[in-house]
Amino acid sequence: GRSRCFALWQEFSKCYANADSPAQCILQSEDYLECLHHTKEIARARTVKAHFVQKQLHEGKEGRKVADILSEGVIVGVGLIGGDK
Repeated sequence: GRSRCFALWQEFSKCYANADSPAQCILQSEDYLECLHHTKEIARARTVKAHFVQKQLHEGKEGRKVADILSEGVIVGVGLIGGDK
């Protein structure tokens, strides 16, 4: 079958074929590259995890050990994708 990013590749190549300059297709290029490599998604997940750890460390100063907090506090998901409706 087709790859998960095939539709984005088609949009990019269509734009590139019809554009006067490649700079006109920057948004399509970024979407396609994000689909392939997930760089923005990974950076966002790291930021969320860093904030989570900082919050847990701050709460840890109230008496619990940091290792206990981190072992209990697992980030399962942000809740942006899926879900039964």
